[in-house]
Amino acid sequence: MPIEKNQVVLFHYSVSDEQGNAIESSRDGEPNAYLHGHGGIIQGLEEALEGRDAGDSFSATVTPDKAYGPRNPEAMQRVPIKHLRGAKRWKAGMIAQVETEQGPRHVVVVKVGHKFADVDTNHPMAGRTLTFNVEIIEVRAAEPEEIAHGHAHGPGGHH
Repeated sequence: MPIEKNQVVLFHYSVSDEQGNAIESSRDGEPNAYLHGHGGIIQGLEEALEGRDAGDSFSATVTPDKAYGPRNPEAMQRVPIKHLRGAKRWKAGMIAQVETEQGPRHVVVVKVGHKFADVDTNHPMAGRTLTFNVEIIEVRAAEPEEIAHGHAHGPGGHH
Protein backbone atom coordinates (compact mmCIF):
# COMPACT_ATOMS: atom_id res chain seq x y z
CA MET A 1 0.00 0.00 0.00
CA PRO A 2 1.51 3.34 -1.03
CA ILE A 3 2.27 5.79 1.78
CA GLU A 4 -0.47 8.38 2.32
CA LYS A 5 -1.99 10.40 5.18
CA ASN A 6 -2.90 8.46 8.35
CA GLN A 7 -0.61 5.51 7.66
CA VAL A 8 2.15 4.42 10.01
CA VAL A 9 5.52 4.01 8.29
CA LEU A 10 8.47 2.10 9.75
CA PHE A 11 11.77 2.95 8.08
CA HIS A 12 15.52 2.82 8.55
CA TYR A 13 17.57 5.83 7.53
CA SER A 14 21.01 7.31 7.52
CA VAL A 15 21.63 11.01 7.00
CA SER A 16 24.72 12.84 5.79
CA ASP A 17 25.67 16.48 5.22
CA GLU A 18 26.74 18.33 2.04
CA GLN A 19 30.28 16.92 2.35
CA GLY A 20 28.99 13.34 2.66
CA ASN A 21 29.86 13.10 6.38
CA ALA A 22 27.58 10.65 8.20
CA ILE A 23 25.53 12.44 10.86
CA GLU A 24 23.11 9.82 12.13
CA SER A 25 21.78 6.34 11.36
CA SER A 26 18.99 4.14 12.68
CA ARG A 27 20.37 0.93 11.15
CA ASP A 28 21.92 -0.43 14.34
CA GLY A 29 18.67 -0.03 16.33
CA GLU A 30 14.91 -0.04 15.93
CA PRO A 31 13.46 1.43 12.73
CA ASN A 32 11.90 4.88 13.04
CA ALA A 33 8.06 4.95 13.07
CA TYR A 34 5.92 7.95 12.24
CA LEU A 35 2.33 8.80 11.32
CA HIS A 36 2.33 10.16 7.76
CA GLY A 37 0.75 13.56 7.17
CA HIS A 38 1.02 14.82 10.76
CA GLY A 39 4.34 16.71 10.68
CA GLY A 40 6.17 14.17 12.84
CA ILE A 41 9.28 14.23 10.64
CA ILE A 42 10.88 17.02 8.61
CA GLN A 43 8.74 18.19 5.67
CA GLY A 44 11.22 17.30 2.91
CA LEU A 45 11.56 13.71 4.11
CA GLU A 46 7.80 13.28 4.50
CA GLU A 47 7.30 14.57 0.93
CA ALA A 48 9.95 12.10 -0.36
CA LEU A 49 8.15 9.19 1.37
CA GLU A 50 4.68 10.05 -0.04
CA GLY A 51 3.42 7.38 -2.44
CA ARG A 52 6.26 4.90 -1.83
CA ASP A 53 5.82 1.28 -0.69
CA ALA A 54 7.28 -1.11 1.89
CA GLY A 55 10.52 -2.53 0.51
CA ASP A 56 11.46 0.67 -1.37
CA SER A 57 14.97 2.07 -0.83
CA PHE A 58 15.85 5.56 -2.02
CA SER A 59 17.91 8.69 -1.40
CA ALA A 60 16.43 12.14 -0.87
CA THR A 61 18.30 15.44 -0.62
CA VAL A 62 16.47 17.97 1.58
CA THR A 63 17.28 21.69 1.56
CA PRO A 64 17.18 23.75 4.81
CA ASP A 65 13.75 25.28 3.99
CA LYS A 66 12.22 21.77 4.17
CA ALA A 67 14.49 20.50 6.97
CA TYR A 68 15.57 22.50 10.05
CA GLY A 69 15.33 25.99 8.57
CA PRO A 70 18.03 28.60 7.93
CA ARG A 71 20.63 29.45 10.58
CA ASN A 72 19.75 32.47 12.68
CA PRO A 73 22.99 34.36 13.43
CA GLU A 74 21.29 36.07 16.40
CA ALA A 75 20.59 32.74 18.15
CA MET A 76 23.48 32.94 20.63
CA GLN A 77 22.83 32.80 24.37
CA ARG A 78 24.97 32.82 27.51
CA VAL A 79 23.84 30.17 30.00
CA PRO A 80 25.20 28.95 33.35
CA ILE A 81 27.33 25.83 32.73
CA LYS A 82 25.38 24.01 35.47
CA HIS A 83 22.30 24.15 33.17
CA LEU A 84 23.99 22.13 30.41
CA ARG A 85 23.12 18.41 30.38
CA GLY A 86 24.97 15.58 28.64
CA ALA A 87 28.61 15.78 29.77
CA LYS A 88 30.75 16.64 32.78
CA ARG A 89 33.35 18.74 30.92
CA TRP A 90 32.35 20.98 28.03
CA LYS A 91 34.32 21.97 24.94
CA ALA A 92 33.37 24.08 21.92
CA GLY A 93 31.50 22.06 19.30
CA MET A 94 29.80 19.69 21.76
CA ILE A 95 26.00 19.36 21.76
CA ALA A 96 24.29 19.93 25.09
CA GLN A 97 20.70 19.69 26.24
CA VAL A 98 19.08 22.57 28.14
CA GLU A 99 15.62 22.89 29.67
CA THR A 100 13.60 25.76 28.19
CA GLU A 101 10.03 26.98 28.65
CA GLN A 102 9.21 24.93 25.51
CA GLY A 103 10.83 21.77 26.96
CA PRO A 104 14.29 20.24 26.41
CA ARG A 105 16.33 21.67 23.55
CA HIS A 106 19.66 20.80 21.94
CA VAL A 107 22.25 23.57 21.66
CA VAL A 108 25.81 23.69 20.33
CA VAL A 109 28.47 24.88 22.79
CA VAL A 110 30.43 27.74 21.16
CA LYS A 111 32.66 28.95 24.02
CA VAL A 112 33.14 27.78 27.61
CA GLY A 113 34.06 30.23 30.38
CA HIS A 114 34.46 29.78 34.12
CA LYS A 115 30.76 29.76 35.11
CA PHE A 116 28.97 30.45 31.81
CA ALA A 117 28.95 28.99 28.33
CA ASP A 118 27.98 30.69 25.08
CA VAL A 119 25.65 28.39 23.14
CA ASP A 120 24.13 28.47 19.67
CA THR A 121 20.39 27.74 19.99
CA ASN A 122 19.95 27.00 16.27
CA HIS A 123 19.08 23.35 15.64
CA PRO A 124 22.46 21.60 15.10
CA MET A 125 21.39 20.85 11.49
CA ALA A 126 19.90 24.30 10.71
CA GLY A 127 21.12 25.78 7.45
CA ARG A 128 22.34 22.42 6.16
CA THR A 129 21.29 20.48 3.08
CA LEU A 130 20.87 16.86 4.20
CA THR A 131 20.86 13.62 2.23
CA PHE A 132 18.77 10.77 3.60
CA ASN A 133 19.21 7.14 2.56
CA VAL A 134 15.94 5.46 3.41
CA GLU A 135 14.71 1.86 3.48
CA ILE A 136 10.96 1.45 4.06
CA ILE A 137 10.31 -1.58 6.28
CA GLU A 138 6.54 -1.53 6.76
CA VAL A 139 3.47 0.55 5.89
CA ARG A 140 0.20 0.00 7.77
CA ALA A 141 -3.07 1.77 8.45
CA ALA A 142 -2.94 3.83 11.65
CA GLU A 143 -5.10 2.94 14.65
CA PRO A 144 -7.81 5.51 15.53
CA GLU A 145 -5.90 6.32 18.76
CA GLU A 146 -2.70 7.05 16.78
CA ILE A 147 -4.60 9.46 14.50
CA ALA A 148 -6.20 11.15 17.54
CA HIS A 149 -2.77 11.56 19.22
CA GLY A 150 -1.04 12.60 15.97
CA HIS A 151 1.82 10.07 16.23
CA ALA A 152 2.68 6.38 15.86
CA HIS A 153 2.58 4.07 18.88
CA GLY A 154 4.60 0.91 19.50
CA PRO A 155 8.21 0.12 18.48
CA GLY A 156 9.99 3.16 17.04
CA GLY A 157 7.06 5.45 17.93
CA HIS A 158 5.56 6.66 21.22
CA HIS A 159 4.30 4.21 23.84
